Amino acid sequence: MTAQQTVKLMSLLGLAQKAGRIISGDQVIEKALRDRKIKLLLIAADAAENTCEKYSHLAEACRIEWHVVLTKEDLGQAVGKQYRAAVGINDEGFGRAMAKILAGS
Repeated sequence: MTAQQTVKLMSLLGLAQKAGRIISGDQVIEKALRDRKIKLLLIAADAAENTCEKYSHLAEACRIEWHVVLTKEDLGQAVGKQYRAAVGINDEGFGRAMAKILAGS
């Protein structure tokens, strides 16, 4: 991921947070994944291996797109909170825009 993509992604995460379209917190994300309320799942690159495996397997089982990006500190900073191992985007538009950035388009 380039520096420009990182800046764009973090900016979009901030906008999504302000719009109330970000889900964070372990139990909340798990429930939202199972209920298929999340459109895109972002997992921190430095999250614990068990955390990454748990979220990625759950997302795949529910057919939800997921990516490993940024660090826990960066994810938290982007959404105005402390460290975040994962955040879910529950808005189709924000999810598509972030997926497009992550795809390099």
